[in-house]
Amino acid sequence: MKRFLKEHGLWVLFAAAVIAVALACLSVFSNTSSPLANFAGVVTSPFRSAYTAAATWFNDKQDYFQDVKALEKENADLKKQIADMEDQVRQAKSDSAENTRLRELLNFREKHRNLELEPAAVTERSSSNWTSSLTLNCGTNSDLSVNDCVITESGYLVGVVSEVGLNWCTVLTVLDTDTSLGAQVFRTGDIGVAQGDFNLMGDGKLKLGYLPADCKLLNGDLIVTSGEGGYYPSGLVIGAVDEVKMDDSGSTQYAVLSPKAEIANLSEVFVVKSFDVVN
Repeated sequence: MKRFLKEHGLWVLFAAAVIAVALACLSVFSNTSSPLANFAGVVTSPFRSAYTAAATWFNDKQDYFQDVKALEKENADLKKQIADMEDQVRQAKSDSAENTRLRELLNFREKHRNLELEPAAVTERSSSNWTSSLTLNCGTNSDLSVNDCVITESGYLVGVVSEVGLNWCTVLTVLDTDTSLGAQVFRTGDIGVAQGDFNLMGDGKLKLGYLPADCKLLNGDLIVTSGEGGYYPSGLVIGAVDEVKMDDSGSTQYAVLSPKAEIANLSEVFVVKSFDVVN
């Protein structure tokens, strides 16, 4: 190295001086960056581009997540509004149904001023191949008695009280095999007996028998209580004729009835505590 510098040192110094002068001239007379700055810029340019791309990506993602959060909040708010509106619709339907029921009850009471009614709720129901009964939440504390009729707000016959406790009573429905009522064909005035039938209970129907030989029943004929004997009020709707049949002997006809009261769906009923006998 020493030998190289000794032999070529002057040329090295001369070359370094030329390079230095050239760089100085470039920095004075050129409007571009200095070589060192330019070199640094060239080296760092990819890193600046990468940083810019990363920052742009991060900002885009941040904006995306903010938009998602805003949409989620808006969606939750809309769901709550929909739920509130659905609740209002359900309440309106419930209020409408309640108003209809109250109007029917008012009309029924206007038409049946001779009936003294006691409202009651159904607390239990029993149904099998041989019995159909309901338990109500009132009894002797409401002056109820055995053989009181039980009806709906529309005046459809549900059944008859068979047992009474202090604050409860048992009602045998019109489907029960132990139920037997004087009945009348509303269209013709013919008198018969409506009674529960073992073979019909499973289908939710009852039987109308003991009809006059010349009785001409039609499908859809309305059957009401006859009031014969004064045991039960007259004119309470029992059901409608589904079909007319002949007994096993082939000499006597009877009718299969569908009760008008929807016994399986009852929640509220009325017990007829007293009534005026209409002749």
